[in-house]
Amino acid sequence: MDYDVVINAIIGGLYALEDYVTYHVLTCLIPAFLLAGAITVFLSREAILKYLGSAGKKSISFPLAAVSSMGLAVCSCTVIPIAAGLYHRGSSIGPAFIILWTAPASSLLALIYTGAILGMEMAIARIVIALSTAVIIGLVMTTVFRREEAERSAELAKFSSGGADEAWTPIIGLKGLILLILLIATLLIPNYLGAGRPYFPEKVVLFLIPMAVTSLYAWLAFDSIVIKEWLRETLWFVRLIFPLMLIGVFVVGIIRALLPEEWVHAWLGGNSLPSTFIAILIGAVTYFATLTEAPFVHALITLGMGPAPALGLLLAGPGLSAPNMIAITRVFGIKKAVVYILTTITLATITAYIVGNIVWS
Repeated sequence: MDYDVVINAIIGGLYALEDYVTYHVLTCLIPAFLLAGAITVFLSREAILKYLGSAGKKSISFPLAAVSSMGLAVCSCTVIPIAAGLYHRGSSIGPAFIILWTAPASSLLALIYTGAILGMEMAIARIVIALSTAVIIGLVMTTVFRREEAERSAELAKFSSGGADEAWTPIIGLKGLILLILLIATLLIPNYLGAGRPYFPEKVVLFLIPMAVTSLYAWLAFDSIVIKEWLRETLWFVRLIFPLMLIGVFVVGIIRALLPEEWVHAWLGGNSLPSTFIAILIGAVTYFATLTEAPFVHALITLGMGPAPALGLLLAGPGLSAPNMIAITRVFGIKKAVVYILTTITLATITAYIVGNIVWS
């Protein structure tokens, strides 16, 4: 056994873990977990069941989930507590997994950044593929698990106070809505206004200011019982998801250390279906923080990577990752995780290959 290789792989995993904890936990995961807890506490279960639940119309719930998630500048790990919060509150499996895919794969910030670095053709192709595949992913998940969803829907209906036939069911009260807006701002501001700036101190300050405003508002707007319930739900998501994310990040660091750069460049050249598939596999197991996929893909393009593999990596890089897949398995179960992962990899490969060869033929 080559102990130097083993040591370098372990060091790579530790470096990845150090980078993740240092640069992503504070400004990304903390507000994401708080947002998940707030969704669980403050969103009306009746409204979620009506608009995003199994009984809701897919023509409404699927586009609503896809379009709304585009405003979240989140990575494949940060989106999990948000989607899990909605699912835990009563959302159907289709919208929940649409958010899991669309939010990191085609956020508005990522699309703008992609257009600036790789050109508008690549940005437009990215959003078209992400949204179209999101609908298919939602349909696959609801079809495969329709019996389980029917049982779950019947169980959740017991907690509903009715009102399914009303013209409008309030989704959230005014105080809760303001809190959600503040939490979303706390999640987005460091990524939008802090893009391209040093993490310390600029991005940290851009996080601490809205976080302080959010905390002050919560203290003034809600009594201690509500705040404790919110924090209890937040802690539940932290215990469920965070440890597995750390394990996944460590594994990704090991893979990066063991993967020869020359091999990657050789296999990603051209515009073929195999090269597209390999690019998506690399993206699926590698963790990309928000907005890091575009410069990474640009660097590989300069080394000869084709448009189809580039497009596939743009989708799978932020949309999937080893920590993401491990956490999804923990939150939603292994069967749902396997169906989702295989579906997204297959769809991303086929669509990226077709669009890449049509647009850049």
